Amino acid sequence: MKAELEAIHHAGVPGVWAEVRDNGHVWRGAAGEATPDMRHRVGSVTKTFTAAAIMLLVERGKIGLDVPVHGESTVRMLLNMTSGLADYRFLAFPSLLEGSAQSLEDNQFRHFYPRELIKLGVDAPAVPPGTYSNTGYLLLGRLIEKVTGMTAERWITRNVVERAGLRNTMFPTGTRIEGPHPRMFEALFGLLDPPRDYSVYDMSWVGVSASLISTMEDLNLFYAALLDGKIVSRESLAQMKLTGPVVAFDGSTIEYGLGLHRHGDFWGHDGSAWGAGTWSFHSADGKRQVSLAVNLQRWNNKAIDEALAAFQRKALRV
Repeated sequence: MKAELEAIHHAGVPGVWAEVRDNGHVWRGAAGEATPDMRHRVGSVTKTFTAAAIMLLVERGKIGLDVPVHGESTVRMLLNMTSGLADYRFLAFPSLLEGSAQSLEDNQFRHFYPRELIKLGVDAPAVPPGTYSNTGYLLLGRLIEKVTGMTAERWITRNVVERAGLRNTMFPTGTRIEGPHPRMFEALFGLLDPPRDYSVYDMSWVGVSASLISTMEDLNLFYAALLDGKIVSRESLAQMKLTGPVVAFDGSTIEYGLGLHRHGDFWGHDGSAWGAGTWSFHSADGKRQVSLAVNLQRWNNKAIDEALAAFQRKALRV
């Protein structure tokens, strides 16, 4: 698979790295400006961690899956993107609607509070149920805080991250990543040419929806434990695997459950932050696992798309 990673790099991605596990055998590789053990902003992969935390609270009788949280939106609806709450990103970054990247500059060091982001999404016109949105996951973070008395980040860390034994997974405490990590280049579909390095950024704009930092090794360890019933109960896991169609940010339709995305016979999530992309999918029995990271996002390059697809096919053996 080294050749496939090199192909992604030569197609235009500055750095790409991965870990693949198959029946106990572990392969790690990297190409370009990357090493296999680097920490990375994993974007919406965070949602699986947050969903697992919610399911633990359901198991403990602290909350109910079908109890309304906002209006008629239940916990389940927020988890599986069927609440109809709009995403707030174009309201927090308004220049994107005008074909400008100025908002990314303006907000690089701005600290957002969950309540102000939630208000943006709640006050916006409703969207069709089954539309991908970060707003619901920020609401779930507030719910965790209400029922546990501690910040959502701290509760998720104690009860999910530490439960899985992860040593390189954490929520950011500032604008920088501690430890070895790549530069993270955002192209914004050509608006930023050359792409700009946004590895230093205040990630409060996504919070418990998409701000987690991790490694590919930790992601494989986490999903192996989750799918083996070692994080949440098997009954909770079965609920998480109840999927329906959701329209993602890129316009594609995915099979989405409670913080879990189904990709053929594999389960996991992908994620994107400014300049950082992650793709992590795993067989239900945990025997085959693939986690991949790239340090370029929102490119406009068909060669990169084709090289990534080739790696995914080989890594998943599909």
